[in-house]
Amino acid sequence: MLPGTHLHILWTRDDLVTWREFVVPYATNSLKYGWWERVTLIVWGSSTALAARDAAVQRELADLAEAGVELTACRQCAEHLAADRILADLGVEVVYWGERLARVQAGGGAVLTI
Repeated sequence: MLPGTHLHILWTRDDLVTWREFVVPYATNSLKYGWWERVTLIVWGSSTALAARDAAVQRELADLAEAGVELTACRQCAEHLAADRILADLGVEVVYWGERLARVQAGGGAVLTI
């Protein structure tokens, strides 16, 4: 593992197959097997609505958090989709991500968009 590595997974799709077959296992295994020191899952766009309405996805988010994945969501999306309170109640940090994401990318941070 490279020292100081931090992966940001930008999850933007409301597709359950992508969620279950890629996002969940990759985020979990990245920490479990030491591929990355830190993993942050950013809930953005249509994934926001899925996370707010699907109880199974909510349980899986809790499992990711328990595995050490940092959970955060775009406040603008969450507010527009009336999901901000639901996500916050799930323990997801709801903040504005536009400038933060620009800083991560400008600093050469690893961003995986799905």
